[in-house]
Amino acid sequence: MDVVRRLKEAGFTALWAGGCVRDHLLGKTPKDYDVATDATPKQVKKAFAKRKTVDVGASFGVIMVVGPRGAGEVEVATFRCDGSYSDGRHPDSVTFSSPEEDAQRRDFTINGMFFDPLEHKVLDFVGGARDLSQGYVRAIGDPHARMTEDKLRMLRAVRFTASLEFGLARATKAAVTEMASQIHVVSAERIAAELRRMLTDQHRHIAVALADEVGLLREILPEVVMPGSGEAPEENDGRKPQVVLATSENLSPQLSALRLLQQPSFELAFAMLLRGVSNIEAICRRLKLSNDELEKTAWLVRQQDALREPDKLTLAQLKRLLAHPFRDDLLSLMRATLLAEHADPHPVLFCEQFLEATPPKVLNPPPLVTGNDLIALGLKPGPRFKQLLDEVRDAQLNGELADRSAALEWVRARLDVKS
Repeated sequence: MDVVRRLKEAGFTALWAGGCVRDHLLGKTPKDYDVATDATPKQVKKAFAKRKTVDVGASFGVIMVVGPRGAGEVEVATFRCDGSYSDGRHPDSVTFSSPEEDAQRRDFTINGMFFDPLEHKVLDFVGGARDLSQGYVRAIGDPHARMTEDKLRMLRAVRFTASLEFGLARATKAAVTEMASQIHVVSAERIAAELRRMLTDQHRHIAVALADEVGLLREILPEVVMPGSGEAPEENDGRKPQVVLATSENLSPQLSALRLLQQPSFELAFAMLLRGVSNIEAICRRLKLSNDELEKTAWLVRQQDALREPDKLTLAQLKRLLAHPFRDDLLSLMRATLLAEHADPHPVLFCEQFLEATPPKVLNPPPLVTGNDLIALGLKPGPRFKQLLDEVRDAQLNGELADRSAALEWVRARLDVKS
């Protein structure tokens, strides 16, 4: 409000723009606010001379205005027209323009509206209000042209459609389907960022089904290709479209389990999507996920069925799994899987009861024997070294060794036998 007011006082047009307008009209609190103006970047900086500003894209007409402590920051962009997109992601050039022209360069009608917060007035040059009320994600103008400008918009179309529980307009859906193979123009990091947003949203199952249906899933995750079978919803005269999910037999369990996850981390949801896939590390590296994301996702997929029959595990096996830092996500994965399969929830209940009855110092006690102890006994680091540490740790967790002296004696006996 303050950014708009100050720009107006300086004699410029200033409006909220893009996603914050969409969310505001839907009665949601926007995650952030963007302001569009006819002021040039230099004029914006002058209008906020007493406030810190940051050039985040001055060549594209974008200045970040930093608010007072705790108030965040607002991106202020000059109304513009974009030139050609030779890289399929960014405009080669921009020219400053009017609100009407600026709206035409944006991706979807529901993201192409402006709002004057001081006069409480919506400026809609692209039919965004109509599509918002009827429940459609529709590209502005020619959908092929919009997707050609920025190939990431194909994934964004899927994400917005799913997160808003809207329908994907027929022509827009057709363009995405025809152009899906061109998604590889987009960097792996940007694709991964869209995946994170999709899979941590409560409508993640709809996003996966739609991505499969339009052919994007087989392009970004060919390892989990599953043919969809949904038809585009018919567009109507004001009635909200019905969300149609793909009903492929081998996709349905994944969708059900994804839907049943409660506010999952990205790694948990991604592991659920990759259930049954073997080359997890390769997939994570291809998407350039962080090392932490790779480690957690790979562990969850590897251990996905480890707690199917927890009462048949040794104490050591059970304690190792339930003392692991990713234990809670593993239990969430197992719970959703069992619910999706309409199976007995006994495995999860067993683990929860075991955790409740087992003090932390019993679940994960300090090791009785360390690597330094083995070195002191004359053993050199190597495969046998690690094997002995694992064996003595298992004996400790199984309750077979009660103290350090007994553990060292156990190790000495093992070394004598092996020698």
